[in-house]
Amino acid sequence: MSKTHRGSGLREQPAHGRGTCPICHKENIKVIYEQEVDGKQVKICKYCNAALKNKARLNKASAAPATETPAEAPATEEAPAQE
Repeated sequence: MSKTHRGSGLREQPAHGRGTCPICHKENIKVIYEQEVDGKQVKICKYCNAALKNKARLNKASAAPATETPAEAPATEEAPAQE
């Protein structure tokens, strides 16, 4: 599995990928995940990236219509005639 968010890939970036997250405003944190926020492509931290993905997943799940339909009750059955 590739490790694009640590090691030599980060050494090539300015400040080794560290900076201030534009969402949570934490300082000196790795900002290496690119996301589109308010129509702009920005780099955010790992925690905000996970939060945005979870929010999108929950919104998608709640927006999906329920596929279950209630079972239709059979027409009224007549009891057998007693003699």
